[in-house]
Amino acid sequence: MTTNMVESLNSMLVNVRDFPYVSLLDVIQEKMSKWWNDGRIIAMAITTPLTPSQESELRPRFAQSNSRHTSQLNPVTYHVKGSELEGVVDIFNKTCTCKEFDIDKLPCVHIVGAAHHAQVSVYSLVSPYYTKEYYVLAYSVTIYPVGSQSQWDIPNKIVARIVLPREFKDKKRGRPKTSRFPSVGEFRKQKNRCGKCGAYGHYKKKCNSQTGSTEGNPLTDVPV
Repeated sequence: MTTNMVESLNSMLVNVRDFPYVSLLDVIQEKMSKWWNDGRIIAMAITTPLTPSQESELRPRFAQSNSRHTSQLNPVTYHVKGSELEGVVDIFNKTCTCKEFDIDKLPCVHIVGAAHHAQVSVYSLVSPYYTKEYYVLAYSVTIYPVGSQSQWDIPNKIVARIVLPREFKDKKRGRPKTSRFPSVGEFRKQKNRCGKCGAYGHYKKKCNSQTGSTEGNPLTDVPV
């Protein structure tokens, strides 16, 4: 698995990407239907107000806020200090000078301390996208199969259309490439290593290097 969504999808389809288009789409639909159903089951089983990852990130900040000193500056603004990075919190506008909450939309330790002092629920300050309701909503759609081709309702104008195969250029020599070219900054492990010069990317038989291994060379085997 990778953090790149396209790479994850490519790795999933590596064994079926040579299938006919209809069969390939059936595999994608079946896989996505399973993903959405599994995600829906996980989302419905959540017992906390937030998603598990956000809940685990927010919980330690409750204990950390107890060691901070909070003072009220005006009805909606609070000064939270007690660490290297202090924070001025605006409860009404949901901002903090540390900028962590402004970017992540998940209450920082300053927001948590100010919310306790103002007797405001910390969860009311969290972005709704982190809540269980939005998590469930993300998987609320059911992905259905398209069914057999014999059951498709195809308009007559589509049936009457003649689709010709595209023109192909002369086939290049050698085995056709099945993997994509690496992106800029992407490195792949080289599998071929030359036994003569030790470089990657070619074999000993096709090596053009003039400096190979010195094993068995009488000029280098002279004792000192």
